[in-house]
Amino acid sequence: MIPFEKMNGLGNEIIVADMREAKTDITPEAAIALSKKRDTAFDQIMAVHKPTKSGGDYHIVIWNSDGSKAQACGNGTRCVVEWLYNQNLGDDFKLDTAAGIVRAKRRENGLVSVDMGIPHLEWQEIPVSHAIDDTNHASIGRGPLHDASLVSMGNPHAIFFVGDDIENIALDKFGPELEHDPFFPERCNISIAHVTSPTSLTLRTWERGAGLTRACGTASCAATVAASRRALTKRHVTVTLPGGKLDILWDKDNHIIMTGPTEFEFSGEFDPVSGEYQRIS
Repeated sequence: MIPFEKMNGLGNEIIVADMREAKTDITPEAAIALSKKRDTAFDQIMAVHKPTKSGGDYHIVIWNSDGSKAQACGNGTRCVVEWLYNQNLGDDFKLDTAAGIVRAKRRENGLVSVDMGIPHLEWQEIPVSHAIDDTNHASIGRGPLHDASLVSMGNPHAIFFVGDDIENIALDKFGPELEHDPFFPERCNISIAHVTSPTSLTLRTWERGAGLTRACGTASCAATVAASRRALTKRHVTVTLPGGKLDILWDKDNHIIMTGPTEFEFSGEFDPVSGEYQRIS
């Protein structure tokens, strides 16, 4: 059985799984089974493994609720850092992910800051299926959504800027259609953003492999980059999501620093093959 803690980052449901002594890897079937149970329904599993030769303190494998793997998850990374901190393993970490080494720190005020790295803006890096002249104005859309800004944060994002009717747009309809559009060979995270001031925006996200989510850290970073590139905001922005607020700074060195809270829900154990689980506390 694999020890785990159920947590969330602004309502983004996360399972932190302790795989450091595990003899068996998590299967896609186990991930899907856990996602379908009320207690353990999640957006991402953050599987914490012993370090590899890459130089990180821990190796992180990220599972989506549909059994696929993700390259990056900002809210999940904050939950991992809080979990490590509560295990008395320190407060400053280098985490090895599919998107590269991620630096993260647990702050004295209880928030966690994550260096999300450098945004990638070339069409090959997103990636999209063919060359386009300007990833900040991509001609793809559905319904009221058009003129996307494309950003990779280690995972692909399409940001659509909309008016103050952001809550009325059927993202549950247009999100999956755009996620699976052939234009995105690796599928895509789809977000709609409404700029409310030079230092703030509102965001909703259809997350690749997970669906509608209450918060997405990498989407918040991508939206900040997209808004700044279009001169809609400054480079330091408060992003308001259905689950709460994130502080996003696109720093002078081109790195993006995301800061936000985490919350513990309960602990338990699960079978990495079947997904059967039991609560402990």
